[in-house]
Amino acid sequence: MIDIKGITKSFGSLQVLKGIDLHINKGEVVSIVGPSGAGKTTLLQIIGTLDKPDSGSIMVDGIETSNLSKNKLSEFRNQHLGFVFQFHQLLPEFTAIENVMMPAYIAGVKPKEARAKAEELLHFMGLSDRATHKPNELSGGEKQRVAVARALINNPSVILADEPSGSLDTKNKADLHQLFFDLRDKFGQTFVIVTHDETLATLTDRTIHLKDGLIINDEKPSETTTI
Repeated sequence: MIDIKGITKSFGSLQVLKGIDLHINKGEVVSIVGPSGAGKTTLLQIIGTLDKPDSGSIMVDGIETSNLSKNKLSEFRNQHLGFVFQFHQLLPEFTAIENVMMPAYIAGVKPKEARAKAEELLHFMGLSDRATHKPNELSGGEKQRVAVARALINNPSVILADEPSGSLDTKNKADLHQLFFDLRDKFGQTFVIVTHDETLATLTDRTIHLKDGLIINDEKPSETTTI
């Protein structure tokens, strides 16, 4: 599903990633953890083609992304990747269902088909009765579930999440974490999640520990040691 080889990235004189090799299988839920400045978000952005590495290669769903043109990258992101951010990034002037439908519109999906898919996803999220509400009328947990539905609308190969539960209370965190595994079980969805949440990290299939731009541990949570 995802093959990363020899990825490096520097910002000026600061080398953030120092040679990352990583393979993630289809249907895995993988967490990336480590101290601030370890390179977690930079790695996620490079996997998501939002930034380019200085060297190395990335294959996502059999496609080498490193050499794609700007237009091809935009098309690739829309068709193969879904993004979930800490603060949901919903468009405030649109309803929940309109927000979910947006990536489908960009992909050229017919409005009737896009709406049917959005309704199906919101139903799965338990949000059918909130479909016509705007973000300011939704709770924090509801907004994040709408954001997850939006990420799923184009049937992406992988969902990339950056601190997705960081702004939620304890109950909504637990609900969101369970949702990721429900989605994996129902849709075979692959998740790569940057998180500081230790509870989530222990639940994932694998936990990738980054430190000083290097992977220092890549094991199942039950096998990991304290770092």
